[in-house]
Amino acid sequence: MRAIVLPRFGGPELFEVRDVPTPTPGPGQVLVRVIASGTNPVEAKLRQNGTWAGLQPPVIIGYDASGVIEQVGPGVTEFKPGDEVFYTPEIFHNPHGTYAEFNLVGASIIARKPPSLSHEEAAAVPLAGGTAWEAIVRRLQVRVGETVLIHGGAGGVGSFAVQIAKAAGARVLATSGPDNLETLRRLGADVVINYRGEDPAQVALRETGGQGVDAVFDTAGKNVPASIPATRPFGRIATILGFTGDISAFYSRNIALHGVFLTRERRRLEELTPLLERKLVRPLVEQVLPLEKVADAHRQLDSGHGRGKVVLSVARK
Repeated sequence: MRAIVLPRFGGPELFEVRDVPTPTPGPGQVLVRVIASGTNPVEAKLRQNGTWAGLQPPVIIGYDASGVIEQVGPGVTEFKPGDEVFYTPEIFHNPHGTYAEFNLVGASIIARKPPSLSHEEAAAVPLAGGTAWEAIVRRLQVRVGETVLIHGGAGGVGSFAVQIAKAAGARVLATSGPDNLETLRRLGADVVINYRGEDPAQVALRETGGQGVDAVFDTAGKNVPASIPATRPFGRIATILGFTGDISAFYSRNIALHGVFLTRERRRLEELTPLLERKLVRPLVEQVLPLEKVADAHRQLDSGHGRGKVVLSVARK
């Protein structure tokens, strides 16, 4: 099968197109013919040095996929060849990612692709959309009428978070650079904040009459300490990245602080699917590139200023 192989850790220019053996599914596994693969910031980190995830070159990375089941392994009864599925495979100790024509994955973590989405759209959903769902719905438990501040609302995870919070009935304040403010408005943000020209905490306090927001979701990192004064007592904060700074004030304000690292499961994707089918949540696909252009996708990831998701078209047309 055709695959993008990383021969050693380093820059985007290292990716190589190679023919590698097609794997065979074992018990509880399925072999998926990958139609499209999403790209994610975590993949850029793994490309630079994936030893923290138990990876050693040569390795195939990629952790978002939409495709068609080619073969099922022993014991798999809920899927059959020809079924369209989408999923995010495990990262740790998994050297066979989705930058390839075929991907071997556990049947327990894949879900049926929403019929209303193309494969390119569906490939943009599992990791970023699942992370946003985990944070907004499960951890922060955003409810109707609450006010939520989302840092990095135009990015891969943030664009889903804005839409999910709106679908939950919340008032959404979202931050971005000046180039993405209109994107935030299209996603449904009630208040858009240019973090280069405004202090998001001060805007949040102003918009809540000094009371503070009910919940904060930091997708960009480093915003947790500054967000504590803008969060009401007994409020909630979730982050997907590490941060530095003094957070001792969260204790006296009785604020719950959640760290979010996505576990792999089918149910989360099934919970998100109705919103996708009703078009209350749509993936923000900024660009679709052929698999061989993966280096260009990673250069955009390295820039740290992307909008939505860059998706790789894997299947030959």
